Amino acid sequence: MTRRILLLAHMGREDSMEATREASAQLYGSGLSPVMPAGQQAQLEARFNGLDHPTEVIGQDVGLADIELVMVLGGDGTILRAAELVRHVDVPLLGVNLGHVGFLAESERADLAQTVQWIASRSYSVEERMTIDVTVWHRGAKIAHTWALNEAAIEKASRERMIEVVTEVDGKPLTSYGCDGIVLATPTGSTAYAFSAGGPIVWPEVEALLITPISAHALFAKPLVVSPRSTLAVEILGRTDAHAVLWCDGRRSVDLPPGARVEVTKSRDPVRLARTSTTPFSARLVRKFELPIHGWRGPVPGAPLGEPGPMVPEVPPIAWSQGADEDATGGEEPSQEHA
Repeated sequence: MTRRILLLAHMGREDSMEATREASAQLYGSGLSPVMPAGQQAQLEARFNGLDHPTEVIGQDVGLADIELVMVLGGDGTILRAAELVRHVDVPLLGVNLGHVGFLAESERADLAQTVQWIASRSYSVEERMTIDVTVWHRGAKIAHTWALNEAAIEKASRERMIEVVTEVDGKPLTSYGCDGIVLATPTGSTAYAFSAGGPIVWPEVEALLITPISAHALFAKPLVVSPRSTLAVEILGRTDAHAVLWCDGRRSVDLPPGARVEVTKSRDPVRLARTSTTPFSARLVRKFELPIHGWRGPVPGAPLGEPGPMVPEVPPIAWSQGADEDATGGEEPSQEHA
């Protein structure tokens, strides 16, 4: 049975075109059938005066149901574009980073040949990444519905005017404030826009929804992490008559007039990412952000990680005394007769 690998690349860059040609040739040489969009194939043939091996065209020669895996060459933006194509089918994405940080990518340009070998030998696993459904309402009518892998970002439409918003969790209002925007993100998106806005980094295997304000004028405007079963909502207040715009993964936008309401819930359709290694997420953070780890000594030799290890005397509690009734501030609790 023919194993088909769909190649998707950022065709606006010379290094991306060269990497795509190499990957296609290496896939064919490994007994796999490279597949491309018609426009991408035409651009490569025009740039390199044809290809020295046959390729198939998605949508003409084969369909998405015939694809084993999508190999994406580019940065995170290219991977997000590829996710739009395969979200509703059981086809994983494997990213080769040609951009900067490339948090969604699994390998780097220098590892291209090795990556093709991993694909050929099926030396990869597949993990599911949570996505969100995004619905926009205005004056009681649904005006838009979309989705996001990283985030739904509500931003002010005019540079000189902040927007006034009120946030809601599970049908109950939380707080309102003026701000430049607010990011509603997934754990995958916690290292993207939400991270830049000061939000927490959440491990991918943790299912949660994040709320991260952008330059909020309020005391209570901290990033929040809530249950994946919750429904988040943000309403654009009309106190300043300022308009906003909704961006999902930086690719799909909806204008938000005053009074618009954006609702976010966990989607039933995840995005599947192929992984060729068992590198923990912490190591990925260290590598991508070049975090300093000098002086790290690691677990105690011979002690199982996460287990107590050799038996030692248990740390005793504070001895019971006459002052045990004092509260955390040092003051005594009122006696019954004074209560």
